[in-house]
Amino acid sequence: MLFSSITFLYYFLPIMLAIYLIVPAILKLILNRFMPPAVSNSWSPAVQNGILLVFSLIFYGWGEPVYLILMVMSIALGYVFGLLIEKFRGGKRSKICLIISVALSLAMLGYFKYTDFFIENINSVTGLEIPLLRIALPIGISFYTFQIISYVADIYRGEAQAQRNIINFGAYVSMFPQLIAGPIVRYTDVAAQLKDRSITAEGLYCGACRFIVGLAKKVLISNRLGLLCSIFRESDEKSVVFYWLYAVAFTLHIYFDFSGYSDMAIGLGKILGFSFPENFNYPYISHSITEFWRRWHISLGSWFRDYVYIPLGGNRVSKLCHVRNILVVWLLTGLWHGAEWNFVCWGLMFAVLLLVEKKLLSGVLSKIPHAFSSVYVMFFVTLSFVIFNADGMAQAISDIGGMFGGGVPLISDETWYYLRSFGVLIAVSIFGCTPIVHKLAEKARKSERLGVIMSAAEPAVMIILLLAATAYLVDGSFNPFLYFRF
Repeated sequence: MLFSSITFLYYFLPIMLAIYLIVPAILKLILNRFMPPAVSNSWSPAVQNGILLVFSLIFYGWGEPVYLILMVMSIALGYVFGLLIEKFRGGKRSKICLIISVALSLAMLGYFKYTDFFIENINSVTGLEIPLLRIALPIGISFYTFQIISYVADIYRGEAQAQRNIINFGAYVSMFPQLIAGPIVRYTDVAAQLKDRSITAEGLYCGACRFIVGLAKKVLISNRLGLLCSIFRESDEKSVVFYWLYAVAFTLHIYFDFSGYSDMAIGLGKILGFSFPENFNYPYISHSITEFWRRWHISLGSWFRDYVYIPLGGNRVSKLCHVRNILVVWLLTGLWHGAEWNFVCWGLMFAVLLLVEKKLLSGVLSKIPHAFSSVYVMFFVTLSFVIFNADGMAQAISDIGGMFGGGVPLISDETWYYLRSFGVLIAVSIFGCTPIVHKLAEKARKSERLGVIMSAAEPAVMIILLLAATAYLVDGSFNPFLYFRF
């Protein structure tokens, strides 16, 4: 089920929120007649967690109910191993339980995501004809697997206490706002909120606004840019300019697609009383690749830092081992995104760029004009996303070749047509990738006169955005979601 779908927006979400908000309130009124307020109040989060778990499983099972078995199994294993690791903490058995838990999680992820990839490569190298298993990838498995691994690792380190209520733990793992495409929420981020959280009118309003902004980014901007990318793929009249138009469009498309989903997830979290970590911080204004990865998919980058890079020794090792650590992290980052060689090359490309920055350009980028460093970052980021979106390495090489004049004309009539048709959208999208709009809005809110106008106009703007997005969805517009495949 997509957030950007009529089914979710006008059926699933209203029903879920009505039950989530009303049932605990009614139960609280009943319990207040028989129990002290302190006791009755403690029941609300527990009831809400149960409701959240049930609806999260419905949400997950909507498109592929068979994989609910895998989800429930993952929850059960994570719950049991968390208790065992805490019970034996400080001893060898705790470490053994951690290793088994991580191995089982990675085995399930590896089986569903990488089996056919390895079979294809074995066949290619050996000449064998081992049949592919054609295993369907369970949606969101990369995200909830990483959440369970971080949970058991944090318990082993003594940074978290094991959750003894399996309903609360199940609600954490399966929480539908961030289940399918993140952000990757660590147990330590929400442990206290699972036990005690409050739902306020301000939280409901701010969450709804954040969700609608994310929905608008996804439906009104990303989907249109995605349509241009599809048109490019189907075109028989490609040109150098069309290749670059596609590259820029996809770079913008993936940002608005993924950051829009993150906005929707964070907004839904606020509505439900949770505070999820931010996942994007205007990455396209970065002045180095290092800065870019501090701003892009923040939860994934910090996960690899804390659970792979630092355990390997981080940068507190020899120069050769430091290089190894960076290569390992980015090889895994590439593979996490998909079982194809173009994802591996995408990850290793960033590894090389980061190593060049750390070893050769340290201090240089901060001294050159920001305009030049910004161009440098966006040039390589755009090339990386062309590789990222290719259907295999052959297409990636062909696309990059086309961008630099590989056997195609500089421009064509078809290219001019799509430049005129999508030029305004791309210009608006580039502007929307910067914090300018946010800064202007914040400045206006601080003004006594404009602040009043902003407060009055904001609800109307949100309603207009919601109606516009709904109109596009009813019209059946292009509406995929990129990170479903990861």
